[in-house]
Amino acid sequence: QVQLVESGGGLVQAGGSLRLSCAASGSILSIYVMGWYRQAPGKQRELVARIITGDSTNYADSVKGRFTISRDNAKNTVSLQMNSLKPEDTAVYYCNAGMLISGSSYRRDYWGQGTQVTVSS
Repeated sequence: QVQLVESGGGLVQAGGSLRLSCAASGSILSIYVMGWYRQAPGKQRELVARIITGDSTNYADSVKGRFTISRDNAKNTVSLQMNSLKPEDTAVYYCNAGMLISGSSYRRDYWGQGTQVTVSS
């Protein structure tokens, strides 16, 4: 069984910082991409940041310059350092990984359970 376990959400004042972490475990053969998505109430889930094999990164325009994604390939972890947080960053943040697991012949997406980030004004 494959799991993505997130940690690090919480409540912070505007201008503050939080760090999210996600660890993938199980019978993982390879991880192509790891990233973070978020979903605010009444809105669609959106990409926040992702890092692809080879360390290529993508960021949502709304977080560029404030958030930094990093990945530890040896530990199958991905982190998101969030600085200068704004109330509009409030959402449930989901870890995502595109992985090939033992017994499967193709990559697919896996999701964490989500962690709440609340930024107060």
